[in-house]
Amino acid sequence: MTATAALGGTTADAPAVGVPGPLRAARDRLQRALEQRRDGTPAPLVVPLGAADALGGGPTAGTGRGGAPADPFAEQRSAATVHLTAQAVLVGPWGGDGTAPACGRCLAMRWQRLRTRTERDALETGGAVRAAGEWPVLPAHVLDAVRALHEAAAGGELRPGGQQSPADRALPQVSRLDLETLAVRTFPLLAEPLCPHCGPSGADSPEAAARLRPVARPKPDAGSYRLRPASSYPMPLQALANPVTGVLGAGTWINVTSPTTAPVAGSVFMRGYAGLTDVTWSGQGNGFDTSRELAFLEGLERYAGTHRRRRGALLTAAYSDIRDEALDPAECGLYAPETYRDDPMVAPFDPHREIPWVWGFSLRDERPVLVPARLAYYSAGLAADNFVFECSNGCAIGSCLEEAVLGGLLELIERDAFLLAWYGGTPLTEIDLRTAGGAVAAMAARAAMQGYDVHAFDNRIDLAVPVVTALAVRRDGGPGSFSFGAGASLDPWAALEGALSEVLTYIPHLPRQVAERRGELEAMADDFGKVLHLKDHAQLYGLPRMTPHVRTYLEPPRKEPAESLWEGWERRQRPRTGDLADDLALCRDELVRAGHDVIVVDQTTPEQERIGLCTVATLVPGLLPIDFGWRRQRAPLMPRLRTAARRAGLRSADLTDSEIRMVPHPFP
Repeated sequence: MTATAALGGTTADAPAVGVPGPLRAARDRLQRALEQRRDGTPAPLVVPLGAADALGGGPTAGTGRGGAPADPFAEQRSAATVHLTAQAVLVGPWGGDGTAPACGRCLAMRWQRLRTRTERDALETGGAVRAAGEWPVLPAHVLDAVRALHEAAAGGELRPGGQQSPADRALPQVSRLDLETLAVRTFPLLAEPLCPHCGPSGADSPEAAARLRPVARPKPDAGSYRLRPASSYPMPLQALANPVTGVLGAGTWINVTSPTTAPVAGSVFMRGYAGLTDVTWSGQGNGFDTSRELAFLEGLERYAGTHRRRRGALLTAAYSDIRDEALDPAECGLYAPETYRDDPMVAPFDPHREIPWVWGFSLRDERPVLVPARLAYYSAGLAADNFVFECSNGCAIGSCLEEAVLGGLLELIERDAFLLAWYGGTPLTEIDLRTAGGAVAAMAARAAMQGYDVHAFDNRIDLAVPVVTALAVRRDGGPGSFSFGAGASLDPWAALEGALSEVLTYIPHLPRQVAERRGELEAMADDFGKVLHLKDHAQLYGLPRMTPHVRTYLEPPRKEPAESLWEGWERRQRPRTGDLADDLALCRDELVRAGHDVIVVDQTTPEQERIGLCTVATLVPGLLPIDFGWRRQRAPLMPRLRTAARRAGLRSADLTDSEIRMVPHPFP
């Protein structure tokens, strides 16, 4: 269908049940005005936005999600090209090169996800929606403006915004007419993958999972682990972040006052099992252009990892019925019995209770394997599978499967090593940063300007892959005392720089954050049970009183030059074949030798496929998982915490329960 034909539409008497009176009256008036100027062509269909849950079910469903009234316009939205909100009229979709068609339902779903927390909760959880007054008002000049804008779009007279990239200009467009100022702005629209009209269909299957076998991937050079730079992707930046159709949020912001990095960030609400969560994504490079590229990559990774962005039902079954094909959730760690007793958000895993599953692929056994959806998509979930809260640990994005899987495994190895050292109280060798030079010296200097000394430690335990933990220590002992970071890479220098970059990101803000929450944080130090959220873990160690718990890092047993620490790795173990698949194989084999399976779940969304990206969740059952909230820690209960240091030759016997450092970890 051409853009002009699509914008023509057909007049239909759409139902208005559940739409507040003033919005219904305004919609009807606008519909009549457009019908009166048909000039022999069908009038476009007008639908309201913001009065019913466009993300939920259709009119035959009775109610949408969470008891919200069903959308009475659900069946009409796909054909609608005029969308009335309380503040604006949206005209479109129009234009595009035909390679990524999108419909009015896509627009409604994208638009609703950008509303405020209050608006979304009212629409999506059954809250009563009523008009606060006679609004919107549509005087004659506004009706004329809508007619003119629609006719220009239908006649091919509109053009994408001048600042759009080629990737944005190829997409269908939506023009927003402000009802107060009559200002017009145009934004690109990516099709919504869950749209029943535009989203690709196809059930999850073992055959699809079997395609997750790594293949040879020649690299630009032997020491590189990215096949292409972040700047090379055809990224539709405006489609990803704009206030009308943005996939990842309404926009981005920069922090020009940051003294250590050039941050770019954005955020969007995503609904999960704990309600609406503000998901922030950011890039922390040395220049704003680089940071922006990294920020969008992280945003796309989180977009794919929070929820499954594919249509089609998942297999629902009890573990007891599929155990021969499935991962046992207990291998990934469970909470203490008292957590399930006292925390109403979680319930013990029941092998006889049906839960949703997704297909992954075991790189160890080379076979498809079923994985609990709860472990693969960290904001999704049902009451039936609330046995654990996952996070983005092990999720990664790349230009191909191999690149993404390697990134995910390195992240899992990094967090596992950090937790082994923290809970095990393992003394780590400090890296003499005076021998590093180059970028490391510059990073240390920037930290010093903020009043911090930085330290770095060789955090390898029983796996050969380089892992570095970094620690920034405030010199005067004031608030913001300690900041931790970590990095892992087959290039040990990249691991070091990655760990230092993390602490440089946090230290400019940590003293202020601690000062603002001093009372709360002091209460957490008195009672670890009050450590509930991700930010609590890192900010708790901004208190000077936490110094005794950091003692093993402040008094390392020895300090060595970086070159001597990594000499054996560089000479004998680091792959130099120039094939990314061999780098991935090393990580897989290290984990298998340590007694673990390595499982990959494809999270890639249609939007990412268009850009040339791949996103995965990697799972290594038995590695220590990072958790946030002191009463929701799995790592202290898992066998690996007790055995890894002994396997590595760092202890003569397994760690006993009394030797475990039962203090919240400081991982940011």
